[in-house]
Amino acid sequence: MPTASSSPWWRPENHADRRPFLLVRNRIKAAFRAWFEARDFLEVETAALQVSPGNEAHLHAFETAALTLSGDSAPLYLHTSPEFSCKKLLAAGERRIFDFGKVWRNRERGALHHPEFTMLEWYRVGEPYQALMDDCAALLALAAETAGTREFRFRGQVCDPLAAPERVTVAEAFARHAGVDLLASIGPGGETDRDTLAASAQAAGIRVADDDTWADVFSRVIVEKVEPNLGIGRATILCEYPTAEAALARPKPGDRRVAERFELYACGVELANAFGELTDAGEQRRRFEAEMEEKARVYGERYPLDEDFLAALALMPQASGSALGFDRLVMLAAGASRVDQVLWTPVAE
Repeated sequence: MPTASSSPWWRPENHADRRPFLLVRNRIKAAFRAWFEARDFLEVETAALQVSPGNEAHLHAFETAALTLSGDSAPLYLHTSPEFSCKKLLAAGERRIFDFGKVWRNRERGALHHPEFTMLEWYRVGEPYQALMDDCAALLALAAETAGTREFRFRGQVCDPLAAPERVTVAEAFARHAGVDLLASIGPGGETDRDTLAASAQAAGIRVADDDTWADVFSRVIVEKVEPNLGIGRATILCEYPTAEAALARPKPGDRRVAERFELYACGVELANAFGELTDAGEQRRRFEAEMEEKARVYGERYPLDEDFLAALALMPQASGSALGFDRLVMLAAGASRVDQVLWTPVAE
């Protein structure tokens, strides 16, 4: 199939090649919508324009401006996730919600990335984040059944979406795939020791630069040693992320070194990111400010905090929430090799 840059998607012959994938997308979306509604979830639609696009150091937003009739302007952003708005709805009183939200992320393009994509987010009030693990397993199976397949394939890897996912902690994955004792570099309150992790990573054959932070080293181990081994044969739920790598998740009860965060993988592809949601506004502010300090250090920019969101946390009940890359899941279920093959109208490069 010609690439988007060599031949536009709207050429009839290109659309004919892509159309089977797009029809699978529609069927999966309808099946998911019915699945959520059967479980008393309410579908919501969140606004894309926000005062803050999110406050994660390595996510990049599209910025615009809101103009008044007098010509004054104020910056607005296309959100990188519907998360802030969904949590405000939980504060307002909703208890089970889902959103097929269009989201935008800058500086991202490739087989698994597109500047505009669909994020399926859902939230459960008063339920543990382990319930979301069961949701993810059910949705993987439903996507496969709807697409008429019993296996996912991507870049030579195979995954059975009907099998129960394995559950492995990040610390277990570091030990298993890199020989690194991750928890040796994390203090009892979640504080991190860069030199300890760097030494273990170097012993595992991973390059570490002098100016790398603990987070830089952690990310390199994940990308080089851990992720390629996840979701092979069956899906993997990678859970209990270090608190330092879970800015929106609450700490695990009894062990503040790690947080209630997990990611879902199939064929080495990250599909979902889920949290037991942090509702401590003061702690959330501290984490956001730390993320923006890191963004300023690395990229020379920062995004404003959403003060409404921080205020809403005071009213938000205990909840768990998940964000699933819908296009990636459709890509695997439909047998496509790039996410732009399962988008009705991809953005031109």
